[in-house]
Amino acid sequence: MNQNRRLALKLAASSLALPGISACSAGASTTEANEQVSAAVARFAALPADTSCLIQADHPSSPWQIAHDADTPRFIGSAVKTFILAQYLKDIEDAKADPTQQLAVDDARRSLGSPILQQLSGTMAPTFVLEAMISHSDNTATDIALSEVSPSRVRKLIADAGLTSTRIPDSTRRLFSYIAGAPYGDDLGWAGMQQIEQGWTAGPMRSPLNDQETMMSSATDMVSWYRQALRGDPFKRPETLTEFKRIQNMADAIAHTVPSDIKAYGKGGSIDWDDFHCLSFPGQMRVAGAPVTFCFTINWTGPDEGVPSMTQQYIAAVASVLNEAALAITG
Repeated sequence: MNQNRRLALKLAASSLALPGISACSAGASTTEANEQVSAAVARFAALPADTSCLIQADHPSSPWQIAHDADTPRFIGSAVKTFILAQYLKDIEDAKADPTQQLAVDDARRSLGSPILQQLSGTMAPTFVLEAMISHSDNTATDIALSEVSPSRVRKLIADAGLTSTRIPDSTRRLFSYIAGAPYGDDLGWAGMQQIEQGWTAGPMRSPLNDQETMMSSATDMVSWYRQALRGDPFKRPETLTEFKRIQNMADAIAHTVPSDIKAYGKGGSIDWDDFHCLSFPGQMRVAGAPVTFCFTINWTGPDEGVPSMTQQYIAAVASVLNEAALAITG
């Protein structure tokens, strides 16, 4: 199990195409460029997985969007951590959280998939906790931040944004506990996490894509969220949006999928659990001043041996769509 797989390799994209791609644009001059984006989306849709994506360009003179199965909820893994970041920054705005407070790092909230904090104990300032959560997808940092803002208030943020298919867990540890067979609501603790890491389960394993403890959303929801959040809609002060952007710019998926020298914000997610796998990358890039917001998600079942190849194909397909989207705007 590895919920923090890095996006690191690229391959040539497949030339296969599938039906079911929907596109709309304003302005005949963009037709040929949009055809290239549509072809790249079709290559993404042709990956041997359950695929969904949406890319939307808010170009001032000729906005357009291209989608494939964008309304279907899928498991998106750590991509939901964007909502925890936003709520924590809102709490700082509203003086409900102290940015100078030292947050405890200990076994009470330690979780699997924590490349920064798994071996550390002590205290840490919120800024560094949030950075670890986004830049390294550290699940201990996630559970520290989520326990401070509370899952219920993050869910209210999601509801207030009008997102109807997005679900977050009560904590990453409760998610791991539940899909490892524990009753709903149980937290098996750090000792239990260590046992799970060695292959133990509390009962029959469950799919990460479930209706209790999950990390789920649709491409439509995630594109809507990033369009709202990066306009600053959830925040009261410009400096809060600046901080949100600064941290969301640290996600490692950006460097491997977004064209060089284009500013982008986002947060990827992945999981390998039993035979279930996920890769997801929602976010936004700015091309010649125009926001291009996107979400690409695949869920599939199969042996772990196939994960490296699928990961490479996914990265190549996403990079191809984003490159063609950038060219569609810049010409």
